[in-house]
Amino acid sequence: MNKKIITLAAILTLGFSPLARCEEKSLIVLPKISDKLANIVTSEDWQPVVTGLGFSDGLSADPATGNVYFSDMKGATPALYILTPELEKKQLTEAKISGTRASGDYKILYGIGNKKVVAFPLPAGPIADVAEVPGTNDLAVSREGRIYFTGVKGQVTMLDIKSKEIKPVDTGHLKNPNGIGLSPDQKTLYVSDYGGTSVWSFVVQADGMLKDAKEFCKLQPPTEKPEVSGGDGMTIDADGRIYVTSKMGLQVIAPNGELLGVIPKPKPALVSCTFGGKNMEYLYIGAGDTIYRRKMQVKGVNYAK
Repeated sequence: MNKKIITLAAILTLGFSPLARCEEKSLIVLPKISDKLANIVTSEDWQPVVTGLGFSDGLSADPATGNVYFSDMKGATPALYILTPELEKKQLTEAKISGTRASGDYKILYGIGNKKVVAFPLPAGPIADVAEVPGTNDLAVSREGRIYFTGVKGQVTMLDIKSKEIKPVDTGHLKNPNGIGLSPDQKTLYVSDYGGTSVWSFVVQADGMLKDAKEFCKLQPPTEKPEVSGGDGMTIDADGRIYVTSKMGLQVIAPNGELLGVIPKPKPALVSCTFGGKNMEYLYIGAGDTIYRRKMQVKGVNYAK
C-alpha cells in the first residue's frame, strides 16, 4: 500500500504549537516556530497568580505602575479588580465588565458591559456611566478620546467620549468582531473575528473613522473545526506584535501580519490577555477561574509615550 507520510520537522523545544496544520494525506514539513518566538518568550511557564474566580475577563494594565485590571464576571458579585505587580488583589467596584482599557494618559479606566460604557477614575473612582451602546464585548481607547468597541454582530463601532456620538466605523468584514487593539502609534486598529479565522486591520483616519480594511492575518484553527479559530482577547507589545487568545492558545502575530506561533494555554478557557507587572515584562491571561502570568523578553506597549 502506497502510504504518504506526514513529517513533523519541528520538534518544539519551548512547547509551542505549529503554524501549519496537517491537511488530509499531504506531505507537510512544519517550520521550527520556536525559532520565531525565541526572542519573545522566556523558558518560564505560566504561573497562576489569581485563583478561585467565577470567570476572568477584561484584562488591561497601567504601564506606569504595572497594575493589572480585570473583571470577575461570574463571581458571587461581579466586580472589577486591581492586581498589583506584587500580586496583591483588591476590588475596585462592583460591575459586570467584559472589557477594560485605560485612557491615553492612564488616568481613567474605561469598561464595557451590559450594553454600556463606564468610566472609573483611577485610583479610587467612583464608577460612572459614559454612554449606552448597542452591544458590548471589548474595547480600545485612543489618545484622541475615542473608544472603538465590539459587541454588535458584523460591526465595529466608535464612541466619541466627549460628544457621546456613536457610529459604526466598519460593517460587513467580520462575522463576529471580538478582540480589539491599537498599534503603538495608534494609526492601525486590529480586530479579531471570533466567528472566523482572521484578524483584520484598519487604517485610523484623523477623524477617527476607519479605512483600508485588510485581512491582516489568518490564525491557526483547530483541526476539528478549521473554519473557526475563535480569536478573542487581544494585546499589543511595544514592538507592535499582536497577541490573540484563541481556541488553540495565545497566537502571536508580527507587525507585518506573519503568524509567528502559538503559545500553549494552561487551561481550555482562554479569553483575555494583557502585558503588565513591573516594567510591563509579564504577559497575563484570563483562563476561566484563574489568571496566569509568564515572564517575557518583550514589553507591553505604553500609549502615553
